[in-house]
Amino acid sequence: MITLKAEIERFAEMGEKTGWSYVAIPMEIASQLKPGWRRSFRVQGLIDALPVAGLSLIPMGEGTFILALNANLRKQLKKEEGATLHLQLEEDKTFKIEMPGDLELCLQEEKHYLENFLKLPKSHQNYYINWLNGAKTEPTRVKRLTQIVIAMDKNQTFSEMMRSNKSKE
Repeated sequence: MITLKAEIERFAEMGEKTGWSYVAIPMEIASQLKPGWRRSFRVQGLIDALPVAGLSLIPMGEGTFILALNANLRKQLKKEEGATLHLQLEEDKTFKIEMPGDLELCLQEEKHYLENFLKLPKSHQNYYINWLNGAKTEPTRVKRLTQIVIAMDKNQTFSEMMRSNKSKE
């Protein structure tokens, strides 16, 4: 487990990350958590006194990672941009997201749908699954299932699908 203090920062203009609040995790610290790793991975531990699990460390290049802090987490911490956090983190080896049954059924309609989905990095598969599971109504869930199937037909990453859907609005 690593321990560090970090200040909450916010991206002003950073593509799809614009507006995100985060803490930077230096290369030396990230390499203690998962030596030699250059892709996203999950961590668990404490932020201040709040237990957390399944949070992603996202690579930003040259060995630096960020830990995104969504609004719900910041609200629980009662902290915003500029505040200092005390972090105690370790790799979360228990985190696993299961594919929903309805998504699996839809992706099995055509062989290449499921193949394209399984070719994606685990983090991108999780983006799709979390987005689908975030649907609050059945019509929204059906719409999202349809969008995922179309994205797999086009072999799109999650962000490519989201940009494609946004341009249609």
